[in-house]
Amino acid sequence: MDFVETYRNIIIQIATPYSTGTGFYLRDMGLIVTNYHVIEGNRSVVIEGAKFRKQLSSVRYIDQKYDLAFLEGPKDAEEMPVIVLGHEKVLRERDVVTAIGHPFGLKFSLKSGIISNTGEVMNGIPYLHIDAALNPGNSGGPLVDNDGEVVGVNTFVMRNGDNTGFSLPVKFLKDTLDGFGLFNNEQAARCIGCLNIVIEAQVENKLCTHCGHRIELPSSAEAYQASGVAKSVENLIESIGHDVSLSRSGHNAWEVKQGSATILVSYHEKSGIISADTVLCELPKENIKPLYEFLLRENFSNEALTLSLNDQDIVLSLLIFDRYLNEDTGKNMLQQLFEKADYYDNLLVEEYGATWKVA
Repeated sequence: MDFVETYRNIIIQIATPYSTGTGFYLRDMGLIVTNYHVIEGNRSVVIEGAKFRKQLSSVRYIDQKYDLAFLEGPKDAEEMPVIVLGHEKVLRERDVVTAIGHPFGLKFSLKSGIISNTGEVMNGIPYLHIDAALNPGNSGGPLVDNDGEVVGVNTFVMRNGDNTGFSLPVKFLKDTLDGFGLFNNEQAARCIGCLNIVIEAQVENKLCTHCGHRIELPSSAEAYQASGVAKSVENLIESIGHDVSLSRSGHNAWEVKQGSATILVSYHEKSGIISADTVLCELPKENIKPLYEFLLRENFSNEALTLSLNDQDIVLSLLIFDRYLNEDTGKNMLQQLFEKADYYDNLLVEEYGATWKVA
């Protein structure tokens, strides 16, 4: 698989206030390809990749028919490799393929398998039925053949179906890219009534001028506004000095980076608990006792924070019950966690021989 390193550099993590997913960058178009259902209801989304910092990207094209979306390419990115769309290839059952994904919170992953059916028709579309074990985070990622060419866009997994995934054949992506390219990168959408790709000039009173069907352009999505406890959590994150829009990482989930530490904040509605956790580093293989003693002493002196072990991982955690949440105490506890996370990981590595967690 000589193509692995190439794809490692063009696979994109995508996060919205509602979900997370995968995309892949087409350098010749300056666009990120993903699924419509990954970015649905958003004007812009958070993107992150191996060659650029986390940033916001605007949605340029949406397509409910083929479950496709195009995003603006990253700014200030290092030069990324070009990948090839294998739209002229003839695929057959038992061809070996690899599904590539990189959802937020998980590492770059490869899932290999074979094509079980080249034309599993659903909603009038002949999908590639593959036995590569997909998960929801693979949505929007590329399906790649042994030549390293994209032959599909991984779209959905059959619920309760063991190793059953479906990928949109790349010819539909190629045709859509060609149609979108005619409009000089203007915001566009495919009308589900007549299937034409239309831009703002072809929409009147939110109706397609070709067929009169109601149509929504990417700019029609309402700006996201958190509510309830989620809004309180976002206010706390913002008051500490972090960009909330860049922190959102799925439903009631946020990812905050402070120095060398990454903190995952979640609100669990059923239990009413707000949790914040960060994996600091890993236990050393030798001379562990002094480190254990340090962790115990710190737990005794810390009022709200807890240092614990998860296998070899050293974890710093904070739990807050939503009914006890208020602005002052919440800010103090969360700020203490952020600051201690950046402090502890360096201290444990430099003074107690712990090792950095491999990203």
